[in-house]
Amino acid sequence: MDPILIELGPLAIRWYGLLIALGVLAGAVWALREAPRRELNGDALLDMAPWLVIFGVIGARIGFVLTSPEPFFGAGGRPLDALAVWQGGLSIHGAIVGVTATVFVLARRKGMHPWAVMDVLTPIGAFGVIGGRIGNLMNGTDTGGRLTDLAIGMTWPERGTETFGAFGRAIFGSDLWAYAPPACAQVPIGQPCEIHATWAYGALVGVALIPVLLWAFRRTRAPGFVFAWFVLAYSALRSVLEEPFRDNPLVLPVYENVAAGIGFFTLTQLVSVALIAVAAFALTRIDPDVAPRRERLARKARGR
Repeated sequence: MDPILIELGPLAIRWYGLLIALGVLAGAVWALREAPRRELNGDALLDMAPWLVIFGVIGARIGFVLTSPEPFFGAGGRPLDALAVWQGGLSIHGAIVGVTATVFVLARRKGMHPWAVMDVLTPIGAFGVIGGRIGNLMNGTDTGGRLTDLAIGMTWPERGTETFGAFGRAIFGSDLWAYAPPACAQVPIGQPCEIHATWAYGALVGVALIPVLLWAFRRTRAPGFVFAWFVLAYSALRSVLEEPFRDNPLVLPVYENVAAGIGFFTLTQLVSVALIAVAAFALTRIDPDVAPRRERLARKARGR
């Protein structure tokens, strides 16, 4: 597509950043509604928000560069592009690490349980994934899928292809589909580029997280329960539904040169396996049927 929404002189507003911001905003509304139910101060969460955004983005970019190093440090790579966050490329796993570290530094100072804070922040992660993946489509080259001849593949339109008529020109600009996924460079000129629509697969992962979070929030208020399920569900869903179809370097070159093949063992998948194990272990240590201490004391007081 065309990654730039509006250009005002040297200032460019990009779809990627806008869509992630909208996703974060939607998740933040849910988070602030959930906070009082878990005895968390909404104002204190808002005070923490700028630091969470800064270190979340830093962690997300570091995570992306570490798990997709080829464009930056491979043959012909451009190392300085590792700093170009506006071009797209953020890792939710890296964001989780950055946000978690920041929460553990700030939450106790605000008198809040760090794991309870992480619980209420999970909707931001889910909606951020949705916004980010749609932003990847607008960037064109982000999260590009592998070439495929399977029925679920999409034909990447040629540059300038008319899309949504006058509405499309007004919203997306006249030079649509200017940036194509890297896999399309392997296709001979004049032939259609059939790829996996991995941006859509990733967005569906974000959508699938929403019922998981709704269930987890209703199941218990035990700190850390919702966050553990978020990490486990996201890592598992991405490893199965999105990552195998992306045009990522493989740790083991399985099916690497097969157009319809499904690759295995990307770095992101290996990280996901480790996170699934940690989240599953954490869930064995959390009893969802044991209410938080304040809730138990309140019940005892009402019983007297």
